Amino acid sequence: MGFSQQALIQLYRNRAKHYDVTANLYYLIGFRQLAYRKMAVQALNLESGQTVVEVGCGTGLNFPLLQHQVGSTGRIIGIDLTDAMLHQAHQRVRKEGWLNVELVQTDAAAYQFPQLVHGILSTFAMTLIPEYDCIIKQGAEALAPSGRFVVLDLKRPDNLPHWLFRLGVFITKPFGVSAEIAERRPWEAIEKCLDHTSFTELFGGFAYIAVGEAQRNFKPNEGKEV
Repeated sequence: MGFSQQALIQLYRNRAKHYDVTANLYYLIGFRQLAYRKMAVQALNLESGQTVVEVGCGTGLNFPLLQHQVGSTGRIIGIDLTDAMLHQAHQRVRKEGWLNVELVQTDAAAYQFPQLVHGILSTFAMTLIPEYDCIIKQGAEALAPSGRFVVLDLKRPDNLPHWLFRLGVFITKPFGVSAEIAERRPWEAIEKCLDHTSFTELFGGFAYIAVGEAQRNFKPNEGKEV
């Protein structure tokens, strides 16, 4: 069974202060999470001056990578469910002196994406949200023509022995992963809602990057342009 929303909030409140350090511990098993994050950000294909929304931004680990893409004239909107994680993100933003980052505490399922946003990113967060398919659909409808939605996340590898699957769940449980969550398939929502999709497996199939692009002639719902 997956974690309840309140349980996830409490889990990440407890981990927020040391999240960046503990995330790096996965390098000990060869999981190159920073390299995978770089691949995901590059897949957004952003340009200077554009706007990107990060769903589940956490402590802002991806912000330096996104800043490199959009520059000081661009805009980064980071949304997260947990106040303590956003507090760490705010400290990062203040330390770096970034003036183009907006942080929003909200349930991603209730978030209204700005219309004609140029890119949407989620790394190691989308599968934690039961309504991931609705979020991807809403995000796809808000993207500017040729804008991209990129998800980097964990999954259950095909043909994985059950004992090894249980071990993987145990290792990632401190980050909110459960057997139920590991079975979720956000990449299928990407394939359903967007065009020119791609799916790349990483780390022997334990992780993946899914990319989808908005139709060039797609007309998003009326709203404020970013």
